[in-house]
Amino acid sequence: MEIFGIRTEGLGDSTYLLVHEGVGVLVDPQRDVERFLAPLEKTGADLRFVLETHLHNDYVSGGRDAAKRTGAELVLPAAAAPAFRHTPAFHMEDLDGGPLTIRPIHTPGHTPEHTSYLVLIEGRPVALFSGGSLLVGAAGRPDLLGPERADTLARLQYRSVHRLAALPDDVGLYPTHGEGSFCTASGAGRTTSTIGQEKATNPVLAYPDEDSFVEAQLGALQPYPRYYRYMGPANLYGPEPLPDAAVPSLSVERLSEVDATVVDMRPRAAYAASHLRGSLGVELRHDFGTWVGWLVDDIRTPIVLVAEPNQDVEEAVVQLNRIGIDEVVGVVTDLTRSPDLVSFRTVTVAEVADALARGEQIVDVRAPVERETLHLPGTIHAYVPDLADGLPSDIDPSRPAWLVCATGYRATIAASLLERHGVEPVVLTDGGVEDVARLAEASLPG
Repeated sequence: MEIFGIRTEGLGDSTYLLVHEGVGVLVDPQRDVERFLAPLEKTGADLRFVLETHLHNDYVSGGRDAAKRTGAELVLPAAAAPAFRHTPAFHMEDLDGGPLTIRPIHTPGHTPEHTSYLVLIEGRPVALFSGGSLLVGAAGRPDLLGPERADTLARLQYRSVHRLAALPDDVGLYPTHGEGSFCTASGAGRTTSTIGQEKATNPVLAYPDEDSFVEAQLGALQPYPRYYRYMGPANLYGPEPLPDAAVPSLSVERLSEVDATVVDMRPRAAYAASHLRGSLGVELRHDFGTWVGWLVDDIRTPIVLVAEPNQDVEEAVVQLNRIGIDEVVGVVTDLTRSPDLVSFRTVTVAEVADALARGEQIVDVRAPVERETLHLPGTIHAYVPDLADGLPSDIDPSRPAWLVCATGYRATIAASLLERHGVEPVVLTDGGVEDVARLAEASLPG
């Protein structure tokens, strides 16, 4: 038996391809299914099952498309009841895969219908695909369907993770969600493990009772991207195949003819030096799509990209497509003819430390959990997504806002949002809070 893990770093998720004696099983694929089917072709195996552990909240599923392309059997939790043909997975009703058996285990908590899949070979359990239930060092968060159901789902999650922990110690654990995923209730490190290792080290299995587990799970939750609200319906009513990634070139003069949100994916230094007024500055990296999906008003709004001539526009488009942003209508690679270009000042760590000492308005745009761990006294906290909806009351629009995060990536995004509110940004683009604290010797423990 071989298990190939294919990571999607920007989502913090893993898709798995299991191959055993010519039979393949694919678990929780995203829309860009070619990267999962390519290793299958190399093995010469036939895809027997495509398994979905739940109706995903963080991406549009590629399971339906993968099954259609290969003739594999598409399996979803029975309680999901999606609006398209599939095989329902009922609790403990085995699926015959020839040389292997798939045993669905109902594990509600992350979602009500959530189902994990235990793989048995010759009757012996060998691997568990746990989706968003028991994770490595954590458990899937229970609040994605709204705060009203979070307590109930957390209590279900408590029972589910302990149900899985009762499996033999040597069973391999292969969760979908991992480090970097907003679907985890707390931090996660490694991406795979064993049941025995989690029993020995996973804090979610160490709580003395259900109530303490629930309190801890609900107390550790962090904000999650607003685009999540579109993913459940997309996956329930029929996730569509990945659209064509080709995007036409667009001259900057024609932008006025297009009703679209402009997203500038160039490196942060280029964006700071010159960019279109009102554009959203999100530098292309592995989580580009997540940040764009979090900050645009509606994922159905058309997008125009601004890119360097040599940047990987196709990668940017695929990241957007994974979360259902399919209307990428053009890409601009030359801004020189635009009459409406603006810029903002960038500063060094030393300059921020000096500004802190003299009482400038410094805004920390990191996530709440980062702020709790380490913060600079006298600074304002405004997580980047909070700036998308308006100007927080504690930011004075008449004063420059010195923006800091951990590396400069999110501070640049925040600058583009504050510019929309008429605030002058001053941005630390190469460094972060830890660097300033070290230099200023002004950090406080959380």
